[in-house]
Amino acid sequence: MAELPDKAEHFIDWYLEAVEVAGLTDKRYPVKGMNVWTPYGFQARRLLDGLMIRGIEASGSQAVEFPTLIPQTEFQKEKEHVKGFDAEVYWVTRGGATELDIPLVLRPTSETAMYPIFSIWIRSHKDLPLNVYQIVNTFRYETKMTRPFLRIREIHFFEEHTCQATDEAAAARCRSNLVTFQGIADALGLPFVANRRPEWDKFPGAYYSIALDLPVGGARTLQLGTIHHYRENFSRPYEIRYEDLSGEVKYVHQTTFGLSERLVGATVAFHGDRRGVVFPTSIAPFQVVIVPIISQTLGPVALDAARALAERLRARGVRVRVDDSEDRPGAKYYLWESRGVPLRIEIGPREAAAGTVTAVSRLGEKKSLGPGPLDELILQALADFDKALSAQAHATFRKCFSVAYRLEELKNSTTVRLVSWCGTEECGHQIEQAIEGAVLGVPEGPLPIDPGAPAECIACGKTQDTRWALAGRPL
Repeated sequence: MAELPDKAEHFIDWYLEAVEVAGLTDKRYPVKGMNVWTPYGFQARRLLDGLMIRGIEASGSQAVEFPTLIPQTEFQKEKEHVKGFDAEVYWVTRGGATELDIPLVLRPTSETAMYPIFSIWIRSHKDLPLNVYQIVNTFRYETKMTRPFLRIREIHFFEEHTCQATDEAAAARCRSNLVTFQGIADALGLPFVANRRPEWDKFPGAYYSIALDLPVGGARTLQLGTIHHYRENFSRPYEIRYEDLSGEVKYVHQTTFGLSERLVGATVAFHGDRRGVVFPTSIAPFQVVIVPIISQTLGPVALDAARALAERLRARGVRVRVDDSEDRPGAKYYLWESRGVPLRIEIGPREAAAGTVTAVSRLGEKKSLGPGPLDELILQALADFDKALSAQAHATFRKCFSVAYRLEELKNSTTVRLVSWCGTEECGHQIEQAIEGAVLGVPEGPLPIDPGAPAECIACGKTQDTRWALAGRPL
């Protein structure tokens, strides 16, 4: 079977073909940027939802769901927020044949939908903290080239919104969100850098924004999600106040944490290869596919063994498929490799008689399992696959970064660059322009590589207040 385009040389072509071959989505819906979730892709998304729900609920957040439509009167209360989304919103101006007195917005995000209700829910310090989340569809009029999961107009969106009593409590919630995301990223085998965005690139209405960035080859980065600290920037226009223990009325401090189906695209983009998608076991629609090798002379013995093994694996919670189609074994191997199944199990008549199987991981490791408790051995093989995928990902991750010491070194960058920056907007824009429209961020935690101590600013040459920053082109 033909391989996909070279990922390093033709990333976008490779990505689009990998998604297509895996059958994750159907792009033929007649509204650009609004794609159809196929059964296979939808299952991956459901598993991702479960991963996010378990993570956020472990941190004390509860599920809610707010309406899709936002009145213009509420949407305009936070002027900076409206300005930030002005070119991206969809407006509903008519109900049936009747012009609406107040136009409605299809939510691009939910601050302006939720916060009028928060002002009703919260009255006392006893109502705090309020930590709630929802998984809903949001709508943004994306004018650039749309790409499945990565840049679309209808977004399957996870968003946590919290209200805290103090600035310190809100900052602590942001740190908690980082811990939650680390668990999600680990389950997906995705290394990332948490970058604090500069003032000119933060979320509209935020006090500060932390972007969760993944390098995806060359100088390109993909923003996996964001964490925002709002202070009182939304609570004041929406009158979200509480009475503290002393009877003083104060405004709450708010945070948000946003992720989306982009994590499916990121998994494809980072782990995939020229054979197609590579799924970690956490969101693989099928963790194991069993291919029985049918013998014309020995009958269905391999098929019977495959079905019996599948039942034992399902009883252990494994998502398993027996491919008993009439296709040739080679075609079956190609199909499930392109769809990213972590482990393929092959059973022929001789193996069925001996109580053994051949296991082939999506990373290409091939070995015989058994005789013995095959379900146990396969569970271990799945765990070994995830460890190998994570190790491979972290090795790739480190290669995606390099240090630039002079501004001219940023031109035609083939990696994401670590640069010493004084923190001023003027120098920040020079860095962004030098790397052709890059986004800039200051890492919140450890750097992906060790560049030593920052020296003079790469743009102005000053040494005061310099820090390491990351610059890469957004995908």
